[in-house]
Amino acid sequence: MDFDLSEDLLALQEVARRFAAEHIAPNAREWDREASIPRDIVAKLGELGLMGIFIPTEYGGCGFGDLEAAVIMEEIARHCGATALMLDAHNALCSAHLIRAANDAQKKKYLPALATGECLGAWALSEPGCGSDAAALTTEAKLEGDTWVLNGAKHWITNGYHAGVFVITAKTTPEGGAKGISAFIVERDTPGLIIGPKEDKMGMRASDTVGLTLEDLRIPSESLCGELNGGFLDAMKVLERGRITISAMSVGLGRGALEQSLSYAKQRTTFGKAIFEHQSIQFMLADMAMEIDAARLLTRKAAILSDAGKPANIDASVAKLFSSEVATRACLNAIQIHGGTGYTKEVPVERYMRDAKLCEIGEGSSQIQRIIIARHLLGY
Repeated sequence: MDFDLSEDLLALQEVARRFAAEHIAPNAREWDREASIPRDIVAKLGELGLMGIFIPTEYGGCGFGDLEAAVIMEEIARHCGATALMLDAHNALCSAHLIRAANDAQKKKYLPALATGECLGAWALSEPGCGSDAAALTTEAKLEGDTWVLNGAKHWITNGYHAGVFVITAKTTPEGGAKGISAFIVERDTPGLIIGPKEDKMGMRASDTVGLTLEDLRIPSESLCGELNGGFLDAMKVLERGRITISAMSVGLGRGALEQSLSYAKQRTTFGKAIFEHQSIQFMLADMAMEIDAARLLTRKAAILSDAGKPANIDASVAKLFSSEVATRACLNAIQIHGGTGYTKEVPVERYMRDAKLCEIGEGSSQIQRIIIARHLLGY
C-alpha cells in the first residue's frame, strides 16, 4: 500500500498551494469582513481548472476524481474555508449532480460555463423545515402540459446570491416519500425564482448563503434533471461526494490551525523560554498533528474507494464526521495556544474556528453521520 501521492497529484497540489498562498491568504481576512469573494478570484480559479474539477474534459473541465478534489480542497481551505466552501457547492454539489443525472443536451448547455466559472452553480435541497430529513421536503413541482410549475422555499443555499444555475429538488409525487422527489435545472433569471438576502453567518462569511422562494416558477418539461422521481437517490449520491470534499476542507482548516500554532509557539516566550518548550503546549500540538494526519488518511481512503467505483458511503461518513470534529478541536486548541491574541482578528485562527464549525453541520450533521454509521454496523 503506497501512501505517497503520485507525481501528477504532487504537481496539482503545488499549483493549488501556490495559488492559495499568493491570491487567497493575503485577502481572506478582508473577504471575511466584507462577506464576499471577488468575482475576479472565481475567474482565476476557473483559469486554473478548479471550477471544473469533476466536469469531463469534453465539456471543458478537468475530469478529476475525488482524490484530486481532496488534495485541492485541503490546500484552498488551509487559507480560507469560505473559498473552499464556494468550490465545494459549485463542484461537488451542483456540477456533480448534473454530471450524474443530466442528459447530453443539458450537459452541453450548462457544463462548459460551469467549468470556466463564467457561471456559478448552486444546489438546493434543504428547506426551512427540512434539513437533515431531506425526504421530508415540501417544495412541489406539478406538470401542466409541457411546463413544470414549482412552489415552495429552499434554505441554506450556498452560492445562491451569485449563481447562474440551480439544481432544485421538489416533490413530484407527494405521496411517494423519498421515491417521489425529482430534481430540476433552473436558470437564475427565471420568473418566480426569488433570491433572498445573504445570511449573516458566524463563519464561512465570504461564501454567500441565501434562501430561495419559488412562486409559480415555470420551467419547460425538459428541465427535469434525471429520472422522474429519481431525484432523492441522485441527491444522496451527490452528498456522498460532498462529504469527501467537506472532509478535505476540514483537514485543510485543521492544518492551517496547526501551522499557525507551531509558528506562534516558536515566537512567543513565557517564563524565559519559547512556549513550545512547555510540555502542555507540546501535548496540544502533538494531538493536533496526530488527529489531522488520521483525518487526512480517512479522507483519502474514501476518495480512493469512490474513484475506484467501490461503495464509499460509510467511509465518506466516517471521514466527514471525524475530520470535521478534528478541525474544530484543532482550531479551539490553536486559539488556546495563541492566548488572548487568538481571540482577536489579528491572527487567522479565530476565523478558522468559525469556519470549521460549519463542517460539522453541512452535508449532513455529525449526528446524522453517526446514525448512518450505526445503521451500517447494525445491518440496516
